[in-house]
Amino acid sequence: MMTKITQSNHPKPTRQQVDNGLLIHPFHRNHRESESASLATACFHLPPPPMADTSDEGMHAVARRVAAVANHLSPPDPAPKAGRSSVSARPCGGGGGGSMKDSYQRIHGEVPDHPVVWRTADDGSGPEFTDVIYEKAVGEGIAKITINRPERRNAFRPKTVKELSRAFNDARDDVSIGVIILTGKGTKAFCSGGDQALRTKDGYADPDDVGRLNVLDLQVQIRRLPKPVIAMVAGYAIGGGHILHMVCDLTIAADNAIFGQTGPKVGSFDAGYGSSIMSRLVGPKKAREMWFLARFYTASEADKMGLVNIVVPLENLEQETIKWCREILRNSPTAIRVLKSALNAVDDGHAGLQELAGDATLLFYGTEEGNEGKTAYMQKRRPDFSKFPRLP
Repeated sequence: MMTKITQSNHPKPTRQQVDNGLLIHPFHRNHRESESASLATACFHLPPPPMADTSDEGMHAVARRVAAVANHLSPPDPAPKAGRSSVSARPCGGGGGGSMKDSYQRIHGEVPDHPVVWRTADDGSGPEFTDVIYEKAVGEGIAKITINRPERRNAFRPKTVKELSRAFNDARDDVSIGVIILTGKGTKAFCSGGDQALRTKDGYADPDDVGRLNVLDLQVQIRRLPKPVIAMVAGYAIGGGHILHMVCDLTIAADNAIFGQTGPKVGSFDAGYGSSIMSRLVGPKKAREMWFLARFYTASEADKMGLVNIVVPLENLEQETIKWCREILRNSPTAIRVLKSALNAVDDGHAGLQELAGDATLLFYGTEEGNEGKTAYMQKRRPDFSKFPRLP
C-alpha cells in the first residue's frame, strides 16, 4: 500500500524559500556546500567546515572535484616586482611550480641582448649616401636607416628623401633583412619635417631642381614595404617627421622625445596620412587638437594617447629597439608580411587591397596547386586540378 502524502507531512514552501533557492534536495545541498567549502579552503586557505560525509569515499569524491576545478584555473602570477603591489588580480591559482610565461621561455628562450655590430651598407645603384647613413647588422636581419642632417634637426630636403627611398628599396630586396629601423642622427631630433629653407611654391626643391612633395612617395613606400619598419625616436619628431614616425609600423621613443604638428604655424598641412593615420592612432578629437592647436607633447603624453608603443630611457633606446627587432625576427616572415598589408588595407583603400592581394598571390605561387597551372602551360597540356581538395 502506498502512503498518501498530505500537506501536513510536507508543508507548502513559502515564497521567500523559493526566492532564496532553498528548495534543494538535502543531498544536493550538502554536496554543493562541500564543494564550496573545499574550493574556499584551496583558494583562501580557510579551515574546512564540518562536513556531513567524512568517509574516505566522500573525501575522495570532493578531492576529485576540487582537482577538476583547479585544472581550469589560470596559473599563478609570477612574483611581483619590487615597488609594485603584491595583490594578485586572481584570488587563487592552480597547482604546479611553473607558469605559462615559464613554459614559453623554456621553449623559445630569452631574447638575446648582446650589443649589435653595424656595418656600412650601400645600395650599389647611385652615388654615395650623404644625407643618410645606411647600415646593416652583422649576422642579423636588421637594417638601420639614419637621417644624417643633425645641424638642421634632421629636417629632410629632396635629396634626403631620395636617399631614404634608395635605402628602403635595398632593404626590401635584401632577403636577409627582416626588419628596418628608421631614426635620426644624434639625440636632439628624430626628424623635424621638411627643410623650410628649401620650400618653394611647388613644394621642396634642391638647387636647380624642380619642386615637388617627394616625401609623400616615401610615406607610401614605407606603408607598402613588406617588412616591419620601426621608428626609433629621440628628441623632436615634429611636422613631417612626426608623420614619418606615424607611418612606420612601430614607434619606440626615448624619454626625451617630443611629438607634434607644426603645419598650421608655418602655412602647411598634411591632409593624407598625416591626418587619417593620426586619427586612427589617437582618435578624431585628439587628432583635431594636435592639428588645430599645433601643440607639442612629451613622450609620456604620446604614450598615454597611443601614439607610441613604449617609452624608454634615452641611453637604452637602441638596445630596446634591437630587442624588439630580434623578437620580430623569431616569427614567420610570411605571416608578418601578410599581417602588415592586412592591417594597412582598411586605411589604404584599393591600393591597400592590391598589396594584400599581391601577398595572397605570392603565397599561392608557392603551392603545388599554383605550380600545376604553370607547369601544365609550359608542357602544353591540360592542367589537372582534380587532385586538389575543395576545402570548406
